[in-house]
Amino acid sequence: MGQSQARRLAHFALTARLEDGAVRAALKIRILDALGCALAALHASPVVESVRQHVELWGGAPRSLLIGSASRTSPPLAALYNGFLVRYLDYNDSYLAPGETCHPSDNLAPILAAAQDVDADGTTLLDALAVAYQVQCRLCEVAPVRDRGFDHTVQGSYAVAAGASRALGLDLERATQAIAMAGTAFNALRVTRTGQLSHWKGLAYPNASFGCLHATYLARLGITGPELVFEGNKGFMDAIAGRFEVDWEAERVERVLRTSLKRYNAEIHAQSVLEALQQLRREPGIAGHELERVEIEIFAVAHDIIGGGAEGDKREGIVSKERADHSLPYLCAAMLLDGEVTPAQFEPSRIVASDIQELLRRVHVRPDAELSRRFPDELPCRVRLFTRGGGFHQCEKSSYHGFWSNPFGWDDAIEKFTELTTAIAKFRRDAIARCVAELENRSARGSENCSRQ
Repeated sequence: MGQSQARRLAHFALTARLEDGAVRAALKIRILDALGCALAALHASPVVESVRQHVELWGGAPRSLLIGSASRTSPPLAALYNGFLVRYLDYNDSYLAPGETCHPSDNLAPILAAAQDVDADGTTLLDALAVAYQVQCRLCEVAPVRDRGFDHTVQGSYAVAAGASRALGLDLERATQAIAMAGTAFNALRVTRTGQLSHWKGLAYPNASFGCLHATYLARLGITGPELVFEGNKGFMDAIAGRFEVDWEAERVERVLRTSLKRYNAEIHAQSVLEALQQLRREPGIAGHELERVEIEIFAVAHDIIGGGAEGDKREGIVSKERADHSLPYLCAAMLLDGEVTPAQFEPSRIVASDIQELLRRVHVRPDAELSRRFPDELPCRVRLFTRGGGFHQCEKSSYHGFWSNPFGWDDAIEKFTELTTAIAKFRRDAIARCVAELENRSARGSENCSRQ
């Protein structure tokens, strides 16, 4: 019957090499982007402080650094806290597959925690993160689970175990068991991202990282899991995803090139719409209070997730950050009134302000079949603005600056990083950027200035 899927995946995780210069450069841009998101989130909400208190309460061997400080904790708890920092603003990268969307830089926190624990060299850290990117993105492509009621953290569980196994230097047997245990244990529900969203939206992947890294450490001690996690009786294929095949022997670590960075602090599917609105806002006669109606035509996935389709109404009850950043009507209103969508647009007082709450009710979103056919190779939209005086303005976009086909370069990444970290001294920002740029020449512990404030 040949090797199990988990064993073949483990072999890929332990042997893949990040050799392409363009891929390596793209990965570093995403590391810098994720660190900027994490540092900006440090004092963004009492929720962040609550998670920090949780980590400090439970403690653990001081092996891995907490981003923004000199404090350390156990690798799984570091993965939980640091992962929440990366994810909290909902400003980190995304990967768009036909049936699934994920955020591969969520893997930075667990991979970094494992690498720091064993003081892996910088090349190993990059290789391990590239593996995690590849595994999560490819599984989202071939085994989407959203329409079956499960969350994209499901595929991420395999990615964390695979990348962490590489970072820790596990052998094939132990890496196989890590993947088996992590994949079996963490099949989370999509309700996390439907209806009235909660804090769990930002904690779902960090929690999976915590558990999967814990499972990987158990595997390192010789604990075994269900090796037929993919193809076995009532395994992942049988119970959730259906049959699929990945030829892991032929895989390369290149999917990072198909990930997109966010230009605006908003859900990924909104990015083209927001760029279109920012462009239209520069035209004479456009002001939020003058608009009679805003019409957005967009692909079906965006309508379902943020436009008021299958995953719930997006114009009522928009009173928290979690609900606002997944509401296309709110995001449109914020852009039209403020001219930008940054963390400032998710301050509690801004979210509930009367002008933005009134305008979001005049935003109407509908799916379009032709635009849906163009997704995910494009991120298309049509935007129409109708003013009270009878004026009409429109704009159509196929993507935005930051989309994988129109990617950020290093200078773009530095600009966003700087905007996110204005509270940090320039010399410190420069040191962090230099550390990321030179990561191959550092060890995981030697690169800790990359994640300190």
